[in-house]
Amino acid sequence: MKYNRLLPVFVPLAVWGLLQLFSFKPALIYISLVLQVALLFFTFLQFCRESKSSKDWWNFLILPALFTIAVTAYATLGKNRLFVQALFFLDLAVLYLYLRFSFYYLIRPASYKVSAIENLSSFGSFLTFFLSAAAIYAFQSFISAPVGLLALFVMMISGLMIYQIIWVNNLKAKENLIHILVGCLVLVELAWTISFLPINYNIAGLTLAVFYYIFIGLTKHSLAGALDRTKVKQYLGFGLLSILLILLTAKWL
Repeated sequence: MKYNRLLPVFVPLAVWGLLQLFSFKPALIYISLVLQVALLFFTFLQFCRESKSSKDWWNFLILPALFTIAVTAYATLGKNRLFVQALFFLDLAVLYLYLRFSFYYLIRPASYKVSAIENLSSFGSFLTFFLSAAAIYAFQSFISAPVGLLALFVMMISGLMIYQIIWVNNLKAKENLIHILVGCLVLVELAWTISFLPINYNIAGLTLAVFYYIFIGLTKHSLAGALDRTKVKQYLGFGLLSILLILLTAKWL
């Protein structure tokens, strides 16, 4: 249908408007979230109905839905209105690019740029994981949520993000279910350990997100048969050095 071409513009703007609604009326956060996810759900459902290459609309929905939920959750912690608006603009930009790439991939494959969704997914999944982890740690601290609840949310986010990265890189997620399970367990244990450190929720979330980056990078190359000693050194070296710098420069509570 002709209006499919307008959805990558209309939907991000509508989500941005719902975020503004929540920003000015925080009590409407749940209504805003439901409507945001519903818009994305029906958009990908429509794209896949018109597509001749894929009908797996749920796989395309994972990243944008989790990203906008993470943005909304993290925005509840923001005290600086300018920062919150910048976060909303980032959400708009990521959704626009993802929907635009998905439109071309599903409906106009001849115009699709190779690896566009894969590259955006790598960036988007890291941001999603950081925002989600930081929000989870913040809620644990502010409302004294039990560690078990923290572990449950981290497991859910980890499982969906790892699955999405494996799927988007055409690595056959069903055949590599063990990697998803191992990744969830490893990240949950790391999240539990980090929760005992006297650091604020941003530092804790960023530290866990870097561990996620290391794991997903090594897993992706391993499943693609492209993992070698150089890549292992690069991921471990960059990741562990980043964590060291984060912890050394962090303000400990």
